[in-house]
Amino acid sequence: MRNAVTLACTECKQRNYQTNKNKKNDPDRLEFNKYCKFCKKQTPHKETK
Repeated sequence: MRNAVTLACTECKQRNYQTNKNKKNDPDRLEFNKYCKFCKKQTPHKETK
């Protein structure tokens, strides 16, 4: 039921984080504010395929 997903920065498009999500509870794409080491600031990170 839990799938591994990758989070990518919305500004520089770098894939920085990996996490798990429950498809039953979160059918939409995840989005978090996380620190991007390439942009050197907090940016929104969205789930990628």
